[in-house]
Amino acid sequence: MVTSRSTAAARPDGASLRRRGPVLERAILEAALDQLSSVGWNGLTMEGVAVGAQTGKAAVYRRWPSKEDLVADALQAGLPTLDEAPDLGRVRDDLYELCLRVRDIMYSKPGFALRAVLHECDAGSAERFHGLITTGVVEPSARLVRDVLRRGIARGEVRADANDDLVVDVIPAMMMYRSKVCASEWSDGEIADLIDRIMVPLLRP
Repeated sequence: MVTSRSTAAARPDGASLRRRGPVLERAILEAALDQLSSVGWNGLTMEGVAVGAQTGKAAVYRRWPSKEDLVADALQAGLPTLDEAPDLGRVRDDLYELCLRVRDIMYSKPGFALRAVLHECDAGSAERFHGLITTGVVEPSARLVRDVLRRGIARGEVRADANDDLVVDVIPAMMMYRSKVCASEWSDGEIADLIDRIMVPLLRP
């Protein structure tokens, strides 16, 4: 008698599993993130996603009629959220901890997937993701930086006029520039330098 374990082991790669509804949808979205983080936007295909999810191509197209639709849902479902700003008692420590969290998201699987979209999409495709990037990445990170600066102002660590758009953009702009343009990683020491050599002098009363 063949057991379920041996049946699973004997199943060839790419064979369809009997899954439906949310379970199948999660598998497809996860496969899309895998594809984006490994082969990038240009290399991602609906056929490749179907193989990765071990389902049929028709099951993917029934739910997502285009590659853009699938990737948008995969990013929205997979990107971690930044809910609260660190509150360690000093603006320097809060910004450092916040940068560590942002870096971890940038180098997570969904983060690599998002970077692949930003790096490789043409203008038409990129427009499809503009709202997602704004609401899922840009606005939450700016809100948390503002929260840190607001507390720093209240404690007298930060000058009162520092909580403006240009100052708030410094950290995400630096981190994205290094990542996207220079293709370099952010070590703990480089994050500390960013805070100590740029942000602290910029914010000081």
